[in-house]
Amino acid sequence: MATAGRDRPPTSEGDCVVTTCGRRIAVRCLRLAAAERPISRVALDVGRDQGGEPGVWAALTADEARDLARLLLLQAGLAEHGTEPVGPAPEGFPSP
Repeated sequence: MATAGRDRPPTSEGDCVVTTCGRRIAVRCLRLAAAERPISRVALDVGRDQGGEPGVWAALTADEARDLARLLLLQAGLAEHGTEPVGPAPEGFPSP
């Protein structure tokens, strides 16, 4: 039986989310200790898929991470309510 929305079991494991297609997405704080100017980023690591295809990663500033979070929440709301997105799908994304 398929479950959706808040009825499905949690997919998060601490600092990771495992998608239904088996990709593990890890979110961590990355700190580079340069003596004159330390750098902090939010690291987003999308691991290999079930077929072993390599994943990708990104290092985001705090503001970039907040912008991404806002966009993810917006799209999650649209997906939950079956609302059509505004405009075409971004390049590299399948059309619905």
